[in-house]
Parts: sequence; structure tokens; C-alpha cells
Amino acid sequence: MAVSATQKTILIICGDRMEEFEANVPFQALQAYGFTVHAVCPGKKAGDFVYTSIFQSSAYQAASETDGHKFKLNATFDDVDATNYDGLLIPGGRAPEYLARNESVVDLVKKYAETGNPIASICHGSLILAAADLVRDRTLTAFPCLEAVLVAAGATWVAPQSMADYYVDHNLVSGVTYEAHPKFISLFLGTLGCKVHGADNKRILFICGDFTEQLELMVPFQSFQALGCHVDAVCPNKKADETCITIIHEYDSGDQTYSARPGYNFPLTETFEGLDPSSYDALIVPGGQAPEYLSLNEDVLSLVKTFIDAEKPVGSMGHGQMILSFTDALQGKRCTAHPWLKLNVELAGGSWTEPNPMDLCVTDDKLVSGAAWPGNSNFISQLMEVLGIRVSF
Repeated sequence: MAVSATQKTILIICGDRMEEFEANVPFQALQAYGFTVHAVCPGKKAGDFVYTSIFQSSAYQAASETDGHKFKLNATFDDVDATNYDGLLIPGGRAPEYLARNESVVDLVKKYAETGNPIASICHGSLILAAADLVRDRTLTAFPCLEAVLVAAGATWVAPQSMADYYVDHNLVSGVTYEAHPKFISLFLGTLGCKVHGADNKRILFICGDFTEQLELMVPFQSFQALGCHVDAVCPNKKADETCITIIHEYDSGDQTYSARPGYNFPLTETFEGLDPSSYDALIVPGGQAPEYLSLNEDVLSLVKTFIDAEKPVGSMGHGQMILSFTDALQGKRCTAHPWLKLNVELAGGSWTEPNPMDLCVTDDKLVSGAAWPGNSNFISQLMEVLGIRVSF
């Protein structure tokens, strides 16, 4: 991990139907930065799964809800000693509605609060803080519909002007939705006494397409934003502020390969046509189904070759290596990818590394490759090292 000095430990309280990004982004980002992160859920053990949801704006007056990825817990709730943690993070979604009624959760949060260590709560997560009587005389923001309950619990309410709003009150960091993550996570790092080195003026470009894998895009995108990098996402034949629909790849019980279902709409930040790739320090190519058609786009291949020829860092995850296989980026390089791409890598001149386990990532000079989104933490950490970015504690 890209870390200096002693690690700190973070606790994340999870539950079924927590919001997909509000759990996965901080969980994997903080691990990449060098933290030990424990994700727990009452009634479940390490190795069990909780089910996430995505909440998408729709033609209706409320957001639609569909299944996100399964989230694998890495610690057991009943084994947790709250006083051993340096930070507490509470994701939103629908999970806090029932977690706030769970006495063991409320008691754990109260015990943690006695340490005086930082708390980060996003979206509906503050319901749990209200149940623990921890918002009284505190100032915070949250998802708009929580205003009445938080004010009734004694909080000073900060009305959000956008879904990306956030607020800091001493050791309490609050955010409205996952759109606030870049500042929300950055401010949480600050309350934990951390400093980021080497990220200033770093510019990172993502090449996207329709049905890019959701977590392989959003997790590294927001993780590098939170470090202070300038991060852009482009897609051929689309302009800034247009969107790419993402895809959720998941292995379902008994199936021999992954299933695919639509995810969030991801907003692009720049226009592909006319972009100056020389202004960026690194390129990241997420996977999913998008690389199947992007690899046939000569403009995409030309952009990739620009980074390779300039010997700039390139990170590629999952099926993203399919695009690289159409260039000379893999020639003579140690590389991993989704297992189904072994043939592509070897025929492109790459030296195949079997992704066992699936969170394995490989760095060869300026090329960082990963097999799938479970390896996001390693992928981000290795890219940080190549880019000269580190977090000190």
C-alpha cells in the first residue's frame, strides 16, 4: 500500500440495501491509502455478504432502486471492540433505517463516540447517529428527507444545495450522497490527521464507454479525486455532461460466468473530440463490456498509444486490457486481467500472470493491471506508487 508511518484502523457499519458507492468507494479507497478497514454487519460474520442497492433518478418523483454488487464483509460484528478504531464510517442507502433500531449497533456507536475519534456519515447514515443521541448540538447535512428527524434529535441542519454537498463540524464529517465523496473522504482524512503527498497538479484521464463496469470506474475515479488529483472521464462521440450507462458484473450462485445488469449513469467530465491527452499524467482503462467496442475505435487506440509512446503510467482493469491488446502496450510486459482475457494478453505479447486471487494486481514499469473490481484497492495503491502519491499518518 502507498503508505508511510503506522496504519490506522477504520470501522464501517454495513447493512443490507446500503448504497453501492457509499460502501464500496470509501472501503476500497481507504484500504488503498494504507488504512486497515473492517466492514461489519449485525447478525453476520466475516465472509458473509450484504446486498447493496443503486438509487437512480428516473421519470418518477422518487429514485428507482435496483440491485448493486454483493459486498463481502471482512470482520465479524460481535468481535468488534469499538474503542480499538481510529475512525468510524456509516454509509447510507436504506440500511440505516433498520440499523438505527438495532440496539447492538446503537450501543457500539455510542461506545465508539466516547473515544472522541472522527466519525464520517453520509446520506441516511446519520439516522444511526440520531438514534445514538450523537447529533445533539452538532451541525451537519444529509439526504434532504432527514431534515426533520435530525432537527428533532437536536442537530443544526445545513440544507444541501446539491447532492454533492458536505459539512465538517470538528470530528464529524457529513455528506449528502456519494456525489460528495471527493471532499467527504478528503475531509475525513484530515480529521484523522493524515496528509497527502505528491497529488498536487496530477491529472488523470479515464476512457469510458457504455456498459463500463460500475465499480472499476467509480471507485478509482473518486479515490483519486479525494487525494486531490484532477480526474476526467471521456467517451468517444459523447460530450462533457453527457452520461455513460455502467454495468454491474456479478457471479451468481451456480453460474459458470458472471451476470450483467445495468448500473448507474456516469457523468462525463470532458469531451473526447479535441481532447489534449498530453496534458494528463496517467490513463486509466476500466473494464466491463465497453472495451469490446472501444477496442475497435481507432481514435481510442490512438489516445492509448499517445500515453504509451510518452512512457506515462497506464492502469487497466478487468476487460480493459482488451483495448491495450490492440496496441503494443502489452508487448513484453507482465500483466494480469480478467481470466477470460488470458488469450488476448498472450497473443498481444504479454507475459500472463494468473489472477489468483482475483484481487491480484501487477505492476510492470509504468503499466498497472488488475483482474476485476475486488482488486480496486491494490490497483489504486499501485498506481499511487507509480505516480509518486502517498498518504502519511
